[in-house]
Amino acid sequence: MTIFVRDLGFPEAPVLLPDGSFLFTEMTPATGCVTWVSRDGRSRRCVATTGRPNGLAADGRGSYWVAETAQRALLKLTLDGACEVFAGVAEGRPFRFLNDLAFAPNGDLYLTDSGIDLDAFAPNGEISPSWRTLPYDGRVYRVDVRTGAVETVDRGLRFTNGIAFGSDRRLYVAETATGLIHRYEWSAAGGVGAKSTLGDAIDPDGPAGITGPDGMKFGADGNLYVAVFGQAHVAVLDPRGKVVRRIRTQGSMPTNLTFAAPGEQRIFVTEAETGTVQIFDVGTDGCPLYC
Repeated sequence: MTIFVRDLGFPEAPVLLPDGSFLFTEMTPATGCVTWVSRDGRSRRCVATTGRPNGLAADGRGSYWVAETAQRALLKLTLDGACEVFAGVAEGRPFRFLNDLAFAPNGDLYLTDSGIDLDAFAPNGEISPSWRTLPYDGRVYRVDVRTGAVETVDRGLRFTNGIAFGSDRRLYVAETATGLIHRYEWSAAGGVGAKSTLGDAIDPDGPAGITGPDGMKFGADGNLYVAVFGQAHVAVLDPRGKVVRRIRTQGSMPTNLTFAAPGEQRIFVTEAETGTVQIFDVGTDGCPLYC
């Protein structure tokens, strides 16, 4: 493991840019920004201050989409800092706690809402000790980025979090409070279909406090790499849902990850306790993202 960059304020949502540089979100009140970092990690700048940016995804056309928790809004951002609110409600209901997002093979954007007000989840900025039993109504939304339409495709999840599409063209969603990774059938014609459970990312022998699956990405090896917040590792689940490896992080709060450029076979992991981005050799490239 090597440290790529330090001194980030609760980093999340790593995105690799075409030139090898990166975007990260920083969620602390003192930062609250989307941050650009050079490919060597030596230079950085604030692209835009939004409040509490969480998830981040590129659309392949020069725009970056932000799940903004504090504003309760989906934002559309460009690297010159231009930023607009794209959506704030789904079917007449305001967003509550936007978390993460991923593009589908047909260009639709899928977005998670953890299903609770931020002040109830983390009063005075500290996660509630009873967080696991709070009254969540976590949701998954489909966003048509052409028309702006937002549709709820699932609800009732217990702190909906990371989201990713696999090479099997299924949608995968992390449910943090239970530890489960859910899998949905998906088609361009019909959208989200039947739901099943892939597996549990939590280490039963690990810490039992504020823990659970956070951001995640697929490797070209077919495995799902899941940042497990509170347990200091990235869990690697095979296509049957079995945890085949746990990659230990420095710091107990890994939040998300992305794969390096093709051929490098590494992951970049955002870690909130240390405020760092950490690099690990994993022996595989990432599964190409749909964007």
